Amino acid sequence: MTVLLSRPFPSFRGGQTRRVTKSRPYTKTSVSCFKRDYTSVMIVPTGVGAAIGGYAGDALPVARTLSSVVDCLITHPNVLNAAMLYWPMPNALYVEGYALDRFAEGLWALKPVHQNRVGLVLDCGIEEELRVRHLQVADAARASLGLPLVEYVVTDTPLQVEKWIDPKSGQSTGRIKHPESLLRAVQALLKRSQVNAIAVVGRFPDDDFEEIDDYRQGMGIDQLAGVEAIISHLVVKEFRIPCAHAPALLPVPPCPSLCPKSAAEELGYTFLPCVLAGLSKAPQYSIKNSESEHGCILASDVDSVILPIDACGGPGALAFARSKANKPLIIVVEENETVLDDTPDKVGIEAIKVSNYWEAIGVIAAHKAGVNPESLRRNRISNLQRTPLLPTNGYSVQSATRSG
Repeated sequence: MTVLLSRPFPSFRGGQTRRVTKSRPYTKTSVSCFKRDYTSVMIVPTGVGAAIGGYAGDALPVARTLSSVVDCLITHPNVLNAAMLYWPMPNALYVEGYALDRFAEGLWALKPVHQNRVGLVLDCGIEEELRVRHLQVADAARASLGLPLVEYVVTDTPLQVEKWIDPKSGQSTGRIKHPESLLRAVQALLKRSQVNAIAVVGRFPDDDFEEIDDYRQGMGIDQLAGVEAIISHLVVKEFRIPCAHAPALLPVPPCPSLCPKSAAEELGYTFLPCVLAGLSKAPQYSIKNSESEHGCILASDVDSVILPIDACGGPGALAFARSKANKPLIIVVEENETVLDDTPDKVGIEAIKVSNYWEAIGVIAAHKAGVNPESLRRNRISNLQRTPLLPTNGYSVQSATRSG
């Protein structure tokens, strides 16, 4: 049976949503013209060794820059989480990966909120001292940041997290031996505290220093990321609420030659702060139907999608690329390579290829302005081509006139 510890955080009201129209509202600009909001989705798959976004929040600068160009940025924890570090972006939506795929497929809608009631699940396999560290971080987030964390629960059975690298794909993956323990803990929080977002801290096996040396040097694969995604996917699929995970690990000895893009994970005792900050205002997930769409963002509202060049084979990327309603512009970044091999040509989708994120954001700025991005390049605009008229019988008007 799940043990709900007698240490409740003060309760308060939250979860109120913004009131917006079904399709995004038109806003009047300073030059007295009307336009709808421009929405972009940024994807960097988890645990695939992405050159940018495969480490400790090193895609966050891209997200910050992109959020300054678009009206609404939709992205996922792998992009926004940086362990002890995070950056608030009022127009960015923190969407878990499983939910992002369902959103892209048009099955779920995103409902922005002012505030979520966040519940915390701690793996009972976490040692007492390490558990205290995480609870201190939770209290600090409540007192110093005002985050709406209301209560925590400890699982009745150790989750027993296992992780490994898939020998075929090169991706990090894994499992938890007792997923039912996690689900019981979440259910207890939902019943007792009426939370609508969940932060999970699982006790991960400690690595040999040799196993993580490449990662600490800014190379190789994040061995934690794959099973972290599996944990959050499980909760989101079962309860359809925002969820993110932070691993509990013993501190490792300092590394004098630590790569900057891996450094955020070695600043403290936990990775929890960014998760709590993201979940506090993560949008709620709603099954898409005519009644639930009011005030929601739909897949058809997305104007552009930006992702690594060889990571186009995921469910979300394919769903956006094959959309028949308001198909978004797909932009792939050559500089951001992963261990995957799902290029646009191989998966059969149309995409604009750019060298780096500088170029990608320039393309999005042009697209938002209603400018053909090719017109910003040298000699990219050719003469306008003529298309012959084809009547319903299949013969061109010109040919029919001559034969008559």
